[in-house]
Amino acid sequence: MDPMQREKALSAARQAAQAAAEVITHYWHHGIEVEIKEDGTPVTVADREAEKVIGHILRDALPEASIYGEEFGLHGARDGLMWLVDPLDGTKSFMRRSPFFSTQIALMDAGELVLGVSSAPLYGETMWACANGGAWFEDDQIQVAQTSDIAQASISIGNVKTLAGNAHWATLGALIRDANRTRGYGDFCHYHLLARGSLDLVLESDVTILDVAALAVIVREAGGVLTELDGQALTLESCSVLAGTPAIHAEVLRRLACARAG
Repeated sequence: MDPMQREKALSAARQAAQAAAEVITHYWHHGIEVEIKEDGTPVTVADREAEKVIGHILRDALPEASIYGEEFGLHGARDGLMWLVDPLDGTKSFMRRSPFFSTQIALMDAGELVLGVSSAPLYGETMWACANGGAWFEDDQIQVAQTSDIAQASISIGNVKTLAGNAHWATLGALIRDANRTRGYGDFCHYHLLARGSLDLVLESDVTILDVAALAVIVREAGGVLTELDGQALTLESCSVLAGTPAIHAEVLRRLACARAG
C-alpha cells in the first residue's frame, strides 16, 4: 500500500469503529437478547449490526480489500488486502454489563498486519496504529515501558485454559512467583495498558486472530513485541499471544522454550 492509500484506510477504520460504537452503545442502553452460535459462543444483534456497519464503511473506502469478520466470515480472497474485524470483542462482558468489550479492526497486506484500530466505547478508549507510524491513544503517541527485569515486571494473564493443561503451566507459576505483580485485565484492556507503559507482559493461550490483530499492530508500533507463545509471528490461524516489552518478552519466551525442551 502507498502512504495515501494507508491513510485513507486508517481514516475509514477509525470511522467504522466510531459507527460501531454508536450501534453497540445503543444496545447497551436498550438491552439485547443473546443467541448461542454453533460453536457454543454467544452472539447478539449488537455484534451483527455493528459488523454490518463496519463492512459498509470499509468496502466503500477500500473496495479491493476482502473482509474477514467474526459474525459473517470471509468475503473475498485470503491474500492481498484483507480487513480483519471483530465488531464486539468481549460479548460475554457485554452480556454481563461489564464495560470490558471493544471493536477490533485490522488490515492485513499480503499476510502482514499493517494497521489496527481498537475502540472500547464504554471504557472510553480508542487506540490506533499504522506500520512505521507509531501508536496513538487519542492525540498522544504512546510507548511501552522500558522494564527489563522480571522482578520489576507487571504481568497480565488472559485466557489460559489450554496452557493450564500443558507443560507451560509450571512455567507460568514460576513467572507469577518471580514477577513484581500479576493481574488479569483481559480482552483489549491489558494490551492497551501494555502499549501505554502501564504493564510489561500479556500472556494468553486461547484467542483468535480477530481478537488480537489490531492490538498486535498497536503494541508493535508502541515499541513492544507481540508473537505467539512459541515466538512465531501471528497468522490467520494464531490462537496464542505473548506480548511485552522487548526484554521481558525475550526472557519469558526463553522460559517457555526451556519448558518445551525439558
